[in-house]
Amino acid sequence: MKTAGIIGIGDMGSGLARNLIANGFAVTGIDLLEHRMDDFIAMGGTPANSPAEVGRSADAVFIMVMKGSEVEEVIFGDDGLLTTLSPGSTILLTATIKPHEAREIGARLEGHDIHLIDTPVSGGFPGAQGGTLTMMAAAPGQVLDANRNVMEAVSATIHRVGTSPGEGQTVKACLQSLIGAQFSATFEAAALAAKAGVPGQVILDVFSTSSAGCGVVNNALEKIIDRQFQGTGSHINTMHKDLTISMGLGEELGVPLHTAAAAMQIFHAGRTKYPDGDNWVCTRVIEEIIGAELHRDGAK
Repeated sequence: MKTAGIIGIGDMGSGLARNLIANGFAVTGIDLLEHRMDDFIAMGGTPANSPAEVGRSADAVFIMVMKGSEVEEVIFGDDGLLTTLSPGSTILLTATIKPHEAREIGARLEGHDIHLIDTPVSGGFPGAQGGTLTMMAAAPGQVLDANRNVMEAVSATIHRVGTSPGEGQTVKACLQSLIGAQFSATFEAAALAAKAGVPGQVILDVFSTSSAGCGVVNNALEKIIDRQFQGTGSHINTMHKDLTISMGLGEELGVPLHTAAAAMQIFHAGRTKYPDGDNWVCTRVIEEIIGAELHRDGAK
């Protein structure tokens, strides 16, 4: 039986763990929150007390944390993966971080005989839990071939977007600039419909069967019209962070990102007013300004 590790077992990481276990991998993992560890154990995972302990038990380790600094600590810390991973093991960087951070991590791993696959993912909570994530994988072809089984356990689509660390993160930054714009446009359209008195179900039916309909728009509208603004597995902090990365890359390369910048401000407003909410809670901020809410059976 091949072994795998997971560091960060939240909304996304728990899906990785679940699908690895379902595909016959022995999975060792760690998270800072006790209830997440309890859930991990219940699904058949083996708990660890440190990244080093995860590395000692795994051939391939997924890292699903929030920040580049956390990734660095997980790998290079005193009790990090690098202290125990066997030669030829692989780190799969599924977290979304800044491209330059991924490049720097790759440079620090040179000479250690540890492979790094820079492979941020898309698909959100449903994709993670369902094993249907899209992976944007950057690593030499032989490394990707050697880790095909562990990647296919959590993903329905694996794109080979490059061969070097940072290339996967760059593609993800471009993608998030688009998704952020799709989200923010959906929030505004939902508020416009609410003020005009159009029922949410009508908007969903029309949008989902039009050229504008897509997974991002349809899922957001479902959550908005059913007033599900918290606990849906898509915490606003994550998208806010991702847009920050997209904007930073645009600044670094001198690319104007007018629409992504507007989306950034909408998410900033939502995160400030509702720090515990999910992405769709941005709609509530706009609704409070206009004095109308979009519900499935009608505006209120």
